[in-house]
Amino acid sequence: MADVGDKRPSYDSPTTPFRKVVLPAEETVKIPRPPAAGPSVPLRPPAGNPPAQQPPARQPPVQQPSGQQPPPPQPPVNRGGPGPLPQPPMQQQPLYPPPSPPLPIPKPPRRGIGDIPIKAVYLLGAILATVLAVFLIFVVFSGDVPTNKQPAEQVAPVAPVPSSGAPSGSVAPTATESPIVLPPVPKSKAYPTLSGTASVVTGLIGDKNAGITYPRLAAPWNAKSFPPFSIAQRIGKVAVPHTVVASAMFPGDSPTTKPSKDADYRELATQAARWSLRTQYPAGATLAWTASQKIPVGKGWTLGYQVTYTFNGKQQVAQAMVTVVEVGKTKPAMLLASIPETNKKHWRDINTLVQRVRPL
Repeated sequence: MADVGDKRPSYDSPTTPFRKVVLPAEETVKIPRPPAAGPSVPLRPPAGNPPAQQPPARQPPVQQPSGQQPPPPQPPVNRGGPGPLPQPPMQQQPLYPPPSPPLPIPKPPRRGIGDIPIKAVYLLGAILATVLAVFLIFVVFSGDVPTNKQPAEQVAPVAPVPSSGAPSGSVAPTATESPIVLPPVPKSKAYPTLSGTASVVTGLIGDKNAGITYPRLAAPWNAKSFPPFSIAQRIGKVAVPHTVVASAMFPGDSPTTKPSKDADYRELATQAARWSLRTQYPAGATLAWTASQKIPVGKGWTLGYQVTYTFNGKQQVAQAMVTVVEVGKTKPAMLLASIPETNKKHWRDINTLVQRVRPL
């Protein structure tokens, strides 16, 4: 009979120590690491069951025979009591991600000459070519004078009238020549109607340098530059005695003061008539007054006279007039007309000039 003390009771006494449980490799307990952002929560075993003192030893994985699938992984076992190991609470993710910082604005790249569009280069070249062409046209054709002149356009440059000089073909006074003595000038005498046929007026001549305007006469009158006048209309060749209608500033020196009375302008017209005898007719010419009157518009005076002279041994006469016009300066402007007997059919043109001379 066996000893009763050798028999092991069928149950474990409370004092029996816990047996060491070894889990297979597939059942290794995996404890998830809590998120870094959240606080660490310790796991508490149930009351009455003390935690294990040492972690189970790792066993090498069991080699499974070929052709067999490894058993599915088992959930972690809670050593402190029945049931699976409680999982740590999961941190709730935010519904919307945080806004990203604004991106820096890139600086525009620097452009060089090579970055200019080809269309802009062509446009700039076309503009420069146009400006250059216009400049060359003005340079090349600046000296051209149009042949078709408008009325009241100046057709000749200004040339000063000398006090004692004479135009080409005329006789200049000498030092021994006696001064020209004129008869007394009438204070007022209407201009008579001269013989002949008046020429057609084709327009106006505006002498901008002298400051007056007067009729432009049709052919055979021809207007051109003829020093010492600004503008001269002539018939035939330039020779003494002259057939001329010309304008210029008053010959000689300027008056010391600007004329203000009719008598002052009459005296200036007398001096201009004396100058015409010396420069437009042969030496020894004399005159007789035919008219003395105010100009129709503005301030000034007109004198008419008949000139008697000897030419080629034959005594001849000519009709002439001189008008001085106030043009806002101390020295007045002058209009002179002289038509010898050889062109007496144009004497009536002097009446046209007397009636239509005007300051600008």
